[in-house]
Amino acid sequence: MKARKTWILIADGARARIVQCNGPGKGLTPALSHDFAASHAPSRDFGTDKPGRAQGGGSGSHHAVEPKVDPHTFEKHVFAEHLAEEVLKAKAEKAFDSLVLVAPPPALGELRKAFGAKLSDCLIAELAKDLTHVSIHDLDTHLCDLVRL
Repeated sequence: MKARKTWILIADGARARIVQCNGPGKGLTPALSHDFAASHAPSRDFGTDKPGRAQGGGSGSHHAVEPKVDPHTFEKHVFAEHLAEEVLKAKAEKAFDSLVLVAPPPALGELRKAFGAKLSDCLIAELAKDLTHVSIHDLDTHLCDLVRL
C-alpha cells in the first residue's frame, strides 16, 4: 500500500512554505524547492502620498477621499490567491493526497476564501497559529495533534 502524502501549508499574510509528511515515522521534509514571499511594505508605501480630494455637496469645502480597500490588505488577499493557484495546480498533478492549513486567523480566513470548496475533499485539518518562523525540525511539536508524524 502506498504511503499517504500530506502537504502542510504554513503561511501568514506575506510568507508561506509547504512541508510534507510521507507517513508515520517519516518526519517532515520540504515539499517544494522554494518558499513563497510577498511584499512586506506598510500600507502607506502602496498608494500615493495623499488621498484624492472631493468637493462637498454645495458647501464649497473639500475633503479627502479614502480608498475603499486598504492596499496592504489587498496584497494579502492577492498572496492568498497565488498560494491557492499553486496548491490547486499541485493537487491536479496529484502531488499530495491530503492537506493541512496552518496560518494565523486572518490569513487562514483569506486562504479559506481563496480555496473555496476546491479542496474540501483533501483538507484534513486547520491550525490557527503563526508557525512561519518555526524551523522544520521544531514543527512536529506543533503539528503532532493534526498529523501522524
